[in-house]
Formats: sequence, C-alpha cells, structure tokens
Amino acid sequence: MFTFLLIVQTIVAALLVWVILMQRSEGGGLGVASSSGGFMTARGAADFLTRATAILGGLFIALCILLAAIAGARETPKFDSSLVKPQTGQKLPATPAPGTPAPTTPSPAVPLQ
Repeated sequence: MFTFLLIVQTIVAALLVWVILMQRSEGGGLGVASSSGGFMTARGAADFLTRATAILGGLFIALCILLAAIAGARETPKFDSSLVKPQTGQKLPATPAPGTPAPTTPSPAVPLQ
C-alpha cells in the first residue's frame, strides 16, 4: 500500500511540474494566441491549467499527509542502535579480532534514556 501511494505521489509530482511549466508567466497558458472561436483559447487553456494546478497541488498535499500518517503508524521504528553510548557501569561488547567471524547471536539493545 505504501509503495503504491509513493508511486502515485511521484506521478502526481511529475504532472504538477509539467502543468506548472506549461503556464505562461503572464497567465496566457500554453502560449497560445489563436482566435476566440477555437477549442482551447488562450484564456481557456489558462483556466484549465490553473484548475489542474490547484487539483494536483491539493492531491499532492493530501498524499504527503497520508504517507506521513502511514509511515508514523508502523509498529517498529527502524534506527541504528550501534551508535548508542552505553550507560555508566555497563561494559562494551568485545569486538572480534580481524578475520574472526562475527557471533551469530545478536547482542541485546541498549535502552535509551
């Protein structure tokens, strides 16, 4: 589910960039300056691109919030406990000599304070 939503968000982001780049800075949209009787007039293109930008922007923000909620709801947080300093009075685990295979049983994690 998370991967699918991440792919959808990537597609929405790419479409949002494309729609924004298609707009003219003066609001003409697509740079079309044709007659008013055509299907996509300059004003019609600008209206369409403005609406598309608003919809894609809202969808992007909603997906960001949803993905953050899903990522925060995971049961086990993933962090590297190898950099945690041991508490006072605890011994550091012995490091094996170079060339010696590492032990197969994992050492207990040091609780954080």
